[in-house]
Amino acid sequence: MLHRFDDYPIHQSAQPLAHVDSLGANVSDRYFFNGYKTDASLYFAATLGVYPSRGVIDAALSVVVDGEQVSTLASGRAPLDRTRTRVGPLQVEVLEPMRTLRFRCRGGEGPLQAELVFQARTAAIEEPSFTLVQDGVTLLDFTRLTQWGRWEGWISLDGRRIDVESTLLGSRDRSWGVQPMGEQVGQGAPPRRAPQYFGLRAPLNFADCAVQFDTNEFSDGRSWHNFGAIVPRLLDGLDGLNNLDQQEPTDIEAAQDALLEPPIVMRAAQYVIDWEPGTRRSSMASIILEPHGSADTHIIRLEPLVNFQMAGLGYRHPDWSHGIWHGEEATANWRWRLAGIDPAAPENLHVHQVVSARWGSRIGIGVLDQLALGNHDPSGLSGLHDGAP
Repeated sequence: MLHRFDDYPIHQSAQPLAHVDSLGANVSDRYFFNGYKTDASLYFAATLGVYPSRGVIDAALSVVVDGEQVSTLASGRAPLDRTRTRVGPLQVEVLEPMRTLRFRCRGGEGPLQAELVFQARTAAIEEPSFTLVQDGVTLLDFTRLTQWGRWEGWISLDGRRIDVESTLLGSRDRSWGVQPMGEQVGQGAPPRRAPQYFGLRAPLNFADCAVQFDTNEFSDGRSWHNFGAIVPRLLDGLDGLNNLDQQEPTDIEAAQDALLEPPIVMRAAQYVIDWEPGTRRSSMASIILEPHGSADTHIIRLEPLVNFQMAGLGYRHPDWSHGIWHGEEATANWRWRLAGIDPAAPENLHVHQVVSARWGSRIGIGVLDQLALGNHDPSGLSGLHDGAP
């Protein structure tokens, strides 16, 4: 089947672009967004994913305000035209690639409505590939880009409109490849190993730049993925590729180059984390970045402000995990008080914490993404989801 993008010279195989090169059931193509006020009085996250081998598309918006988390989710049959990124009341629109995107939640019967526009304040960066093979089985094999920006628009909760000004910061990412989502695929003999995953990620916004930290480790602390980078902010007044008819060709080329400006990748990226007793979420953390060719060390201290349960977007949710078939068109609406959840429950292990970030004289804000499943000896975590001592 041909696709409109087949008219562009962007093919990576002999097949039309609509053809999924991998036949594995766990192939996915996903968007993720988040945004936060600098005083942490509002946090929201949104996601949309397409699972070509499963024929499923799903999306979610979840908001934390006044100690309550509220979510709207939708799922349905994936359209054959992959540019149709909408399911139920939720929609992602790429207004200008690598620069401006819009997320909508309109027309549903739930408590949330939204019209949100993400405007980049950095280039999008490509992280090293995530590849994990155990006992000859490829568990993970995907690419992810990350970009920092600011938001404009509004969110309506129970009919109360919350205007989002350009001072509200956030980040987004895009990932594509093989990730374990959807119904479990039978693999014959039971696995040789107990389930284990340890991942920390911290996309942070500062006034003059952004910072990315990411690490994944085995139970003994050996890293299988590690990345740290300082990402320059786009120059003030550089409006990307907007108003093309008013720009000289050299201006357009400069804008394109700026959107592809590489990050300053670190030689080493480490962390220190103090766990809140009885949970698998931090009470305090620091990331340590060591640049190439320099003895300088950048230490950024992270102090949690607000917890956000990723289950509100479907992550590890027992009934609404990503890529699961719920029918031709299905929606769900959830809400709960954060103070009333059990942080040690399996579905609540994956958490985002809005954090203040202190880096010398800089004060920034961002998110510490945490998921610790199974043993992790350096952290003193044992059992499948037992809390920290």
